[in-house]
Amino acid sequence: MDVAESPDLQAQLAAAVHALNHASHPSARLAANQWLLGLQRSPHAWALAVSLLASADHPSPSADLLFFAAQMLRRKIQSPDYSLPDNAAQLLDALLVAARRFCLAPPRLLTQICLALAALALRAEGGVDGLFARMPHLPDPALLELLTVLPEEVAQDESGDTGVDSATRCRFARELLMHAPAVLEFLLAQSEKPAAADGVPLHERNHRILRCLLSWVRAGCFSGAPASALAAHPLLTFAFNSLQAFFSFEVAIEVMTELVSQYQELPQAFLSKMPYIREVLLLPALANRSEKIIAGLTSLMCEVGQAAPGLVAEGSNEALSLSDALLRCVAFSSEDWEIAESTLQFWCSLAHCILGIDEQTSKRNATQELFLPVFSSLLDALLFRAQIIDIDEHCTGRVSSIPDGLVQFRLNLEELLVDICLLLGAPAYINKLLSSGWGLASQSIPWKEVEVRMYALSMVADTILQDGSPFDFSVVMHFVNILSSRTPAELNGCQFLVYKSFGDVIGSYSKWLSSSKSNIKPLLLFCASGISKSISSNSCSVALRKLCEDASSFIHEPPILDILFWISEGMGEGNLRIEDEEEIISAITHALCSILDKELRKTSLARLLCSSYSAVEKIIDIDRDELLRQNSSAYAQALNIAVRGLHRMGALFSHLAMSITSGLIDDDTISVLFGIFWPLLEKLTQSSHMENTSLSTAACRSLSSAIHSCGQHFQILLPKILECLSMNFLLYQRHDCFLRTAANMIEEFGHKEEYSVVCVRTIETFSSAASLSNLNSSYTCDQEPDLIEAYANFTSAFIRCCPKEAIVASRSLLELSFQKAAICSTAMHQGAALVAISYMSCFFDASLTDVLESPECPSDESRGAVLVQILARCGEGT
Repeated sequence: MDVAESPDLQAQLAAAVHALNHASHPSARLAANQWLLGLQRSPHAWALAVSLLASADHPSPSADLLFFAAQMLRRKIQSPDYSLPDNAAQLLDALLVAARRFCLAPPRLLTQICLALAALALRAEGGVDGLFARMPHLPDPALLELLTVLPEEVAQDESGDTGVDSATRCRFARELLMHAPAVLEFLLAQSEKPAAADGVPLHERNHRILRCLLSWVRAGCFSGAPASALAAHPLLTFAFNSLQAFFSFEVAIEVMTELVSQYQELPQAFLSKMPYIREVLLLPALANRSEKIIAGLTSLMCEVGQAAPGLVAEGSNEALSLSDALLRCVAFSSEDWEIAESTLQFWCSLAHCILGIDEQTSKRNATQELFLPVFSSLLDALLFRAQIIDIDEHCTGRVSSIPDGLVQFRLNLEELLVDICLLLGAPAYINKLLSSGWGLASQSIPWKEVEVRMYALSMVADTILQDGSPFDFSVVMHFVNILSSRTPAELNGCQFLVYKSFGDVIGSYSKWLSSSKSNIKPLLLFCASGISKSISSNSCSVALRKLCEDASSFIHEPPILDILFWISEGMGEGNLRIEDEEEIISAITHALCSILDKELRKTSLARLLCSSYSAVEKIIDIDRDELLRQNSSAYAQALNIAVRGLHRMGALFSHLAMSITSGLIDDDTISVLFGIFWPLLEKLTQSSHMENTSLSTAACRSLSSAIHSCGQHFQILLPKILECLSMNFLLYQRHDCFLRTAANMIEEFGHKEEYSVVCVRTIETFSSAASLSNLNSSYTCDQEPDLIEAYANFTSAFIRCCPKEAIVASRSLLELSFQKAAICSTAMHQGAALVAISYMSCFFDASLTDVLESPECPSDESRGAVLVQILARCGEGT
């Protein structure tokens, strides 16, 4: 008796499969799995699996055992680790016997057997022809399943099968398609069979026929067929008729969608069926709210339209029926936006097709005129679906957010809204959005409708601005005044979102809005109100900045400045995002820099800086109030406010740098601001609060911005600042911000010879820190990528900017830094490794530059000689 046929082995297999599927204890399942994996690798697996599947023993093995046997055969056939048995033809016959035996078994068992047959046909010599020669002996259900899975082997196995090369798969595909006519005849014969002719219910058989047809369509079974024959093929008619059967609807949609996408002759045939699809299939589905049917028909109609947008643009009755049907699908209200979103590409394709026609031709005018009502209705439908939902307009005080699905839908709408604007024309688009007959009484305004129309207006701002058509902003200003006059308690969830959309509109059209002086004050008041709401703070802060930039001719007038200072002083509560606060400070700084009176400009900028001064001053005072510091909640709040104040100071100096370059700010103003800023920052850097990472980072950032703006004023303080930074780094060695700011100082002033000693002392102090000394292995480098980056930036700045004397005096420290960079370049952390390599490259470049600039033999104390000596000593280890 063969080992594989041993009852003991079969019993062990049955027990292992049962344990794998039904054992309650994980260890039993794990042990069973290990045993089964071992069996699968053994040479007995072939015969054992075949004996279970093909023998006619009674009683039959369990369904789980049979499924495992079929799965094991499929895996062994597909795996490149196992060679096919010499008697591949016998294996093929055995699998066919199993397919006949289990043709009415649970579908997953028959599918596994057929997958094994398909895998064997792909790999065995003459496998396709041998399989088709034996197929007539299979019952129809088994034959249908086998024909369904066979073409799927044409595609690369997604599970990672590498046992078959592309050439073999191409050969397999060619051999398979030689049998396509016979397969199509078989499917047609199956489709014409009476109900339950083979014991399979009609709806289930039709579903199987369509699945099989889909596989063969994807494999290219109709390649080369004449267009007329393909359009009139009875299987296409069968698939179309199957749309009326709920059980086979989805796969019928897949078949026709695949055909339309593959064969450019078919859209015309499907377009002629659009009136039927609309009247008989779509309208009842819409009335019954059958989302499955609506989604499927939408997919098919969009595929037809996208395949031939030029055909649709001709404007035939069928094309207009398609357009009307898809308009109804867009307007269909459902819990998500997938149906409406699936149509967007079709509408864009159609719009691009129309816009692509030569603008001067009568054809363009006629086509555009024909489709204007369609795209006008489309805009209405899109606005309806893009409205915010589930918000009670009468529930005050509650902030709502837009669902993620709606956010994504709106993002995907931008291109189509621009196309609609181009087709309708900017004036008609604007008129459609703003002339909705809204009542003037604020209590009767449909805020959800207002919000979505403002969104649609902001999305096409570039197109409208480029068009340059006159724009009456009275409606926008009307709503701006209404919203600005409301207290937070009077606002409902919808109106919080309205603030955001109006903020986007104001920011987008600020140049036009700010052209009227009378608009500035209400617009600023609106921005001030919107900034205080988290959901609209970003859009309103951006709008504020753009208004200050675009209204520079009168933004500096006293009443306007009062509003701006009121806004800046309201930021001390710390309710905004830091990014929004920086945006606001940049806006106000821009406005103040445009003040013509030098004295007023100076005092105004000082006032703006002082509005952030007090926030930082309070944290310094805590050092003198131990009770306050012991109150963790109060101390955390004070830290947060101080961090925000420092960020605002940094934003002010960053914007000043641009104004200084353009000559708007004089040296006297800089001196005043410097006199306010540095004493405060000096006290802060000497306090114990620098232990806090956020505070020290904010302080260093604002210092870097101030250095960039007020460089010459900081020059005399260079020794003090570098000493402060280096000593703070020794105290708080995980705060890489001190290294980064020191690098900025070196880049700004390091080239001056009088500061050589200071620079050398600074690199000595930094190098003595334990955190840098410990960078002696790639593992350590992986743990400190930010520190490595900051250290590399500092040493790079030192090499590039410091004079010869500093380089020569620091040769041993620079050699050490190069060695550390070589170690860090091998780190697993990609960022750390790249930074280290970049520093080494900087070192090489500096060495090469100095050598080329001094071709004569340099002295041992020259800059180039020192760097070259360091490289020579480091040797091949780098």
